[in-house]
Amino acid sequence: MPASRIVLVRAVNVGGAKLPMAALREIAARLGATDVSTYIASGNLLCTPPGDTDEFDRALEQAISDEFGYFREVISRTPDEIADALAEYPFGDVPHGHLYFLTGAPLDDAAAQFCARDFGNGERLAVIGRDLHIDYPDGAGATKLTAKVIERALGVTGTGRNLRTSAALVERARA
Repeated sequence: MPASRIVLVRAVNVGGAKLPMAALREIAARLGATDVSTYIASGNLLCTPPGDTDEFDRALEQAISDEFGYFREVISRTPDEIADALAEYPFGDVPHGHLYFLTGAPLDDAAAQFCARDFGNGERLAVIGRDLHIDYPDGAGATKLTAKVIERALGVTGTGRNLRTSAALVERARA
């Protein structure tokens, strides 16, 4: 059965925050999710949560914190929402395209000011709803555009995935 949600756990398996994907699947199942699977070891969970999805996301955050001793935001979308974000990607077919999924829509003024900034490597930015679209022409590793910079400017947290991973998640969730 297809998964109804793509759940993105922020910043795992980087900077000492280890979260084995088997443990993530077990936690999700323990919380009542069905159709549980993961994709690559970077906090990508596909599942059908029980009941309210926001409540599930918050419960998953708490369970990860309780079990592993660190807090990480959980952001989820439907496969259609991520497919729509991919379709709205304004920079064409670029090799270093990213989507940064936000916990909420930033204020219009903050988004406009942020997207007009020059970060020095030719990054192109666009906020569409709850998603920040990014083109890193020199690759994400060469940018000064960090999560902290994004979140301070926009006033909301989030987590990023490249376009290939985002498309693969949609495909797997719909399979």
